[in-house]
Amino acid sequence: MSGHSKWANIKRQKEKTDAKKGKVFTKLGREIALAVKAGGADPTVNSKLYDVVAKAKAANMPNDTISRSIKKASGDVANDNYEDISYEGYGPGGVAVIVEAMTDNRNRTAGDLRHLFDKFGGNLGTAGCVSFLFNKKGVIVIERKDGMDEDQIMMDVLEAGAEDFSAEEEYFEVTTAPEDFSKVCDVLGNKGMEFVEANLTMVPVTMTKLTEQKQVEFMERLVESLEELDDVMDVYHNWDEEE
Repeated sequence: MSGHSKWANIKRQKEKTDAKKGKVFTKLGREIALAVKAGGADPTVNSKLYDVVAKAKAANMPNDTISRSIKKASGDVANDNYEDISYEGYGPGGVAVIVEAMTDNRNRTAGDLRHLFDKFGGNLGTAGCVSFLFNKKGVIVIERKDGMDEDQIMMDVLEAGAEDFSAEEEYFEVTTAPEDFSKVCDVLGNKGMEFVEANLTMVPVTMTKLTEQKQVEFMERLVESLEELDDVMDVYHNWDEEE
């Protein structure tokens, strides 16, 4: 695949952090609630909710749990004060970091993030300081099973409107424009493809390699610590983790 989605690196990091914190469903529930508040409880007309539901299904969130979250959000005013905020900064060695959060207290969240960036050799920056180093894309990762016809999968993916396709040993990776993500998910899902990951994400344009072991350790601890925060939904970075 062209570009640097580095999904394998993201997958490794997510497996470590999600297994440790066990908060992924709680965070997805909050995303569903905010999407419902923003555009209603019908994912066929609320594209943001549709995207979050696709993400939840790829994370193996049970359908009945998703439905309960949507119903709860329809009549729950507890999430009214939450808002989406993106924070940007630099990790050790100048690695670009974007943190997407949902918070009901901006001061608390900013303070928590600033503390972690400072603690692990980075610094929290201003809006726009690193976002130009990323492109927003839809990324769909399809489990590769025995008997799958790679050429047919590629044709189906491109006919569905995807921008790019990559065949790896254990999975197929699909990249879409943000506005085509829902449509491509729908088409591929209807063809019986099972998603390991399906999300709108920030894909780095260039990667930064760390050569000092201390910087590597600090970067690992920074990402893990950020993802442990209740307010943090996603962490994106351009750290090239490959040896």
